[in-house]
Amino acid sequence: MKVPEAACALCDSEWGNHWQEVDGQRMFFCCWICARAFDNIVQEVKLRTGWKTIYEIKIVGDYRGRECTEVHGDETYEFRIKFDSESGEIESFRGEDLAS
Repeated sequence: MKVPEAACALCDSEWGNHWQEVDGQRMFFCCWICARAFDNIVQEVKLRTGWKTIYEIKIVGDYRGRECTEVHGDETYEFRIKFDSESGEIESFRGEDLAS
């Protein structure tokens, strides 16, 4: 999965030192909350789209909400997501369910 290499995969911060495996790939995060939130993004998108893998995640935003585009081959899935700032759990998700 293509994610930033020199910064947190979720928030792009360069501080911290939390490493976690997400979808079989070891990734850098600034903290466990960002790692949990990122993993929740991956799992939610897989559930809604039926995709087995995600090739790339583009994330723009902050604690108030993030606009995301996930890429799977030549397909894309766009959504808006917001997390609980203390647990990384999804508070709201706006996107279209694609899985049948």
